[in-house]
Amino acid sequence: MRRTVLFLAFALAASSTFAHDNEHDKAVSKVNGSIHADSGQSYGDLDTVNGSVRIDAGATVANVETVNGSISSQDKAVLASASTVNGSISLGEQTKVSGEVSTVNGAVTVGKLSELGGDLSTVNGKILIYQSNITGQVSTVNGDITVGTSSHIHGGILVDKTRGMSWGKQKIPRILIGPNAVVMGELVFKRPVELWVHSTAKIGKVTGASVQTYTDKPPARKD
Repeated sequence: MRRTVLFLAFALAASSTFAHDNEHDKAVSKVNGSIHADSGQSYGDLDTVNGSVRIDAGATVANVETVNGSISSQDKAVLASASTVNGSISLGEQTKVSGEVSTVNGAVTVGKLSELGGDLSTVNGKILIYQSNITGQVSTVNGDITVGTSSHIHGGILVDKTRGMSWGKQKIPRILIGPNAVVMGELVFKRPVELWVHSTAKIGKVTGASVQTYTDKPPARKD
């Protein structure tokens, strides 16, 4: 009995030490529950399995991960990376991410004047980029991609082919390159897409799609 009590006391002490260490560097790890990073504060890694992660304006965090939940940041947040499986990612204006931004099932929105140092990817979800700079590649399988006015993508665009069985009529992704946008590197399309490029935009080599040019409002979807 005494051994059991001593063991429980030791385990409790170790747990308390771990919690204190996490509190000191503000790293947060959960299984069930959301995480909130306060404005202007600095954090280590933030990760949860079932829950969302919300980052207030001006907060600085390391890697942000969740499995079932969304990730959102307000303006001028700084992140090392952001990834989720089932959830959207929404980055506020003037956000800086040094690494990759990725989701499997969910949309990704990049606010104006943001800087992404790595790749930006989703499998099933649209990508919206507003007047931002992305060092890596932008990729999807089943989602639309909108590269907004004056945005700059250095690593090209990839629309990969679908994997496994597909049932029914498949939606054709629409890739829209806006006014004065620049897409360096290759634009590679391994499945049918609608590719619309504004007359003032500049793009690299295109493989697997025909470029359609527009000069006024973005064209309506064909499907």
